[in-house]
Amino acid sequence: MNEHISDTIVTNGLRTSDINALQQRFGKNIFTQLPGRRLPVILKNVVTEPMFLLLVFAAGLYFLLNSITEGMMMLTAILLVSAISVYEEMKSEHALEALKQYTAPLATVIRDGKETTIATTELVPGDILLLHEGDMIPADAIILSANDLTVNESVITGESFPVEKQAGDKTPLYQGSTINSGACTAVVTHTGNNTTLGKLGKAIASTPDEKTALQRQTQTFVKQLAFFGVAGFAVVFTVNFIRSGDWTASLLMGLTLAMAAIPEEIPVSFSSFMALGAYYMSRMGIIPRQAQIVENLGAANVLCLDKTGTLTENRMKVVMLYDHINDQLHHLEEKDTPGNSHLLYIAALASERHPFDNMECAIMESFLADNKQQIILPDMIHEYPLEGRPPMMTHVYPQGETMLAASKGAVERILQVCHADQPTREKITAYINDMGKKGYRVLGVASAVIKDGILPAVQDDADWHLEGLLALYDPPRASAADVISRLYKAGIRVMLLTGDHLSTAAYVASRVGITGYHQGLTGDEIMQMDGETLQRTVKEESLYIRMYPEAKRKVIEALKANNCIVAMTGDGVNDGPAIKAAHIGIAMGKKGTEIARQAADLVITDDNLALIPVAIEQGRRIYSNLKKAIRYIISIHIPIILVATIPLLLGWQYPNIFTPIHVIFLELIMGPTCSLFYEKEPVEDNIMQMPPRQTTSSLFSKKELFISIIQGMIITTGVLVLYRIYMQEHSLEKTRTMVFMTLIISNIFLTFANRSFTETFVKTIRYHNPLTPLIIGLSVLFLVVIQLAPGIRQAFGLVPLNIPEYSICLITGFISVAWFEIYKWCLPAYR
Repeated sequence: MNEHISDTIVTNGLRTSDINALQQRFGKNIFTQLPGRRLPVILKNVVTEPMFLLLVFAAGLYFLLNSITEGMMMLTAILLVSAISVYEEMKSEHALEALKQYTAPLATVIRDGKETTIATTELVPGDILLLHEGDMIPADAIILSANDLTVNESVITGESFPVEKQAGDKTPLYQGSTINSGACTAVVTHTGNNTTLGKLGKAIASTPDEKTALQRQTQTFVKQLAFFGVAGFAVVFTVNFIRSGDWTASLLMGLTLAMAAIPEEIPVSFSSFMALGAYYMSRMGIIPRQAQIVENLGAANVLCLDKTGTLTENRMKVVMLYDHINDQLHHLEEKDTPGNSHLLYIAALASERHPFDNMECAIMESFLADNKQQIILPDMIHEYPLEGRPPMMTHVYPQGETMLAASKGAVERILQVCHADQPTREKITAYINDMGKKGYRVLGVASAVIKDGILPAVQDDADWHLEGLLALYDPPRASAADVISRLYKAGIRVMLLTGDHLSTAAYVASRVGITGYHQGLTGDEIMQMDGETLQRTVKEESLYIRMYPEAKRKVIEALKANNCIVAMTGDGVNDGPAIKAAHIGIAMGKKGTEIARQAADLVITDDNLALIPVAIEQGRRIYSNLKKAIRYIISIHIPIILVATIPLLLGWQYPNIFTPIHVIFLELIMGPTCSLFYEKEPVEDNIMQMPPRQTTSSLFSKKELFISIIQGMIITTGVLVLYRIYMQEHSLEKTRTMVFMTLIISNIFLTFANRSFTETFVKTIRYHNPLTPLIIGLSVLFLVVIQLAPGIRQAFGLVPLNIPEYSICLITGFISVAWFEIYKWCLPAYR
């Protein structure tokens, strides 16, 4: 197929009807990887969890003691708990799989004679690829046609310098390489594991993720509680065995405490919150390339914005010309067109013939509109690519016995290579400042005649003559000012990092409402600063001009050294290093390059700047809801643990009120509550008026942890008071029933009290959560069934309660939790 490619295939590409057969033959364009966490793997993880093993062990003990009813109840509990865990894991897995579909790289191909965009995983040998500057090559391919093409093949060769490529080259385009400059059409030859990269075994698609700070904090917290559970198990077993001499009963009591102490809900909650949160965000057009990035969104306190394509519409147009040769200024928007402008002709020669860059598109569009004589551009014979600080680029063309070099670039560089005298520099600077104040981006244009037929080693060495200036306008996005205002209200500092001139950058910054800039700093000034000086500087200055990749990254690193959580936006190849260096790299998905998208953590699919605060809001929501779930888990575990231990240690009449059955059914209520209910909680109204959360070494502040512990302790106090009162005059079964029912009721009230740590129940009851009626209904149903079904009631060792006794349980549970609502209402400082 690849040695004999017909003109028809090149023109029309493959037929859609042939794709399925080709995919069956060659497979998907992916590396063969280890299988994901499908059902067998998830089941394996569930059955090896400590809680599952404890349940199985407890069930076995019941059967050994010939307590068949209790044993069957435990088996039922095992099935229910395992089903909940499997459901949550599968739900998270499906969300992550769906997220992979959203984050799959895209490729432009010709199929059925039309350009179309497909996921790179759908490529097959024979597909015709259209590749431009900044694209990552998605499969091995042979070049059919090329225009000024250079490719970075460092992923294969380790060589960082770009390689020139052209049609007819024996070496193919390698998967994983990137188009450094130019454009080409190529036919796919190999996909998946059959590519050179696949054969080398360089897995670029699936590097293992490091654990995030929140994951480490959560795991540390779980281990601490688990250690407490193990220690408590030893104490309860020992005390019971010393008093009774019955090792099996003592072991069951010890297992009761261990199950009460191990917070197995926390890891499940973490994985489901992050995976589902990322999936929901992707459906809004905000695609997290990894679920864990959600964690950093809630803590972001600095946003570094690239101007072009982010703050502006990336819809450039040439609006003004200064013809230096004729000393004439033309306002193109006022129909002041020169007609057959030599300046525009040179600028067009200095651009790509089929441009990808928006500035070059605007230049070519302006040239064609001005080209009254229908001048045909000649074929280029040599290119000096965009390079230097500040940058310029040059194209060389034949011109009779000589050669004509056309160049464009930063005005400072053009003036430098033209050796402009001081009066010329002052005059040009005045024009630049005037254009910049209007928000225009200004390029210098120069030409040179090469007479001896020998190309200069570097483009600067040609005999350059200044042609003039081009002013391009890329209007700020209509939503930009509102977005910046929302970010400031959320406590997020905004900085502008751009390659533009000072006056242009300052104009855009003022238009969109960026504050905190003074004189502005250039990329060269940044590179000359030492680390400490730059760390002090970035605290004060918000405007950075004439920036290039290394300078942008250095600013990002300085902000990180100041313990800032930094987000960085961009869409171009040169934004890649800074996007990668930031805690949260944000790429524009529509007009951005593939390099920027692959380097980013978040991709905004429709380039809508307004989605950035939405992403931060969602990150804060997910983090806030996760904390609600974990604080709920802490608060409700405390009374379960203490009610299981304090009576034993104090030698009360009924020292072991609970058995493993009671604890596991409390877990059955808690698990869905923290993993399902809190995950569905909406965004709180004031979440974007609060400052970003602080990044600390612990999951909770001392105050937050103290409040959760107090909640648990007060519930414990209420339950133990009833315990103490009823055990003196009532049977073990009546005492157990009062304690157990009060604990369940307290759990219901706690669920709703913890929906917000700042707003009272009066407001939170109006929050729209589709699971609210379900949680209430199931909890009430559980209370009714456990009282009215004799078989279940007997299995739990409970007795019926009358209405006054129910009222006592209800009032005790309410009072044990309601104080928190009063606390939120009375203390505005807490808000």
